[in-house]
Amino acid sequence: MLNMNIRPESSADIEAIARITEHAFRSHPYSQHTEQYIIDALRRAGALTVSLVAELDGEVVGHIAFSPAYISDGSTDWYALGPVAVTPALQKRGIGQALVNAGLRAIGELGAHGCVLVGDPGYYERFGFRSDPVCTMNGIPQEYVLSLPLNGHPQAAGVLTHHAAFHASGPGA
Repeated sequence: MLNMNIRPESSADIEAIARITEHAFRSHPYSQHTEQYIIDALRRAGALTVSLVAELDGEVVGHIAFSPAYISDGSTDWYALGPVAVTPALQKRGIGQALVNAGLRAIGELGAHGCVLVGDPGYYERFGFRSDPVCTMNGIPQEYVLSLPLNGHPQAAGVLTHHAAFHASGPGA
């Protein structure tokens, strides 16, 4: 087991978060390679609700972001998970899993009604996420639109929209 510390981001972590995110998504086949810009845009908009880093020996090696999610049925207090990134050389060692678990606890403590994401069901189902045909996202195959009701709340039903920062395409966008 890694000797890891997960904590909220600080201003000193911003460059490391951008670097890790860029490297983690560099060769991802479904990425538009804008994830580091999305995080910055969320931060500037005050929409980075939860932002956690994973440290090993005092070095930031992973990051996860949660921001408000909007669902057309009017459901409130739902959050979008993502991006999540781990230094490529340290992937598949439990860092991402620890970040997801810590982040879900953090939004749960904020009173979240649920969490949504666009991602690999093979990875995220271990946390309880499921594709439910009542929660969709325009232009995204249903199998990749995953949701997880929290704190005893019902499944949101409608079209999911991320914060406008998810359309960031470059520095300062």
